[in-house]
Amino acid sequence: MKLSAEEVQQLIRDGVPMAEDIDFRVELIEYHAATARVPFSERMVRPGGTLSGPVQMALADATMYAAVLGALGEVQMAVTSNLNINFLRKPGRCDLIARGQVLKLGSRNAFCEVQLFSEGSDELVAHVSGTYSLP
Repeated sequence: MKLSAEEVQQLIRDGVPMAEDIDFRVELIEYHAATARVPFSERMVRPGGTLSGPVQMALADATMYAAVLGALGEVQMAVTSNLNINFLRKPGRCDLIARGQVLKLGSRNAFCEVQLFSEGSDELVAHVSGTYSLP
């Protein structure tokens, strides 16, 4: 069953309450892909004036899960088994946008990639690869 962006967002917020804390928003669900954002908030800024790494990782991880849900439908017990992030540049003091996709969907694992951008910029803030274990 195909899920809407709103349904995926609610599943993630229900299953991972921290997603609500950072105001995680799913903007688009396509087959094997998702676009999401975390609105900018001063409470997410770390010393040096940048969005904290944990916020960036949370957005990337939740976007991978959104892409998995876009590929498979409701699979609540899919879990992150690997996440690798390369921080490439300081994000702006604006919303952080994530574009994620499932690169390969197997019977036990989904291999994913996420690109993070500051809103209004095409320059990568971070590149993320990860794996979700599927029930």
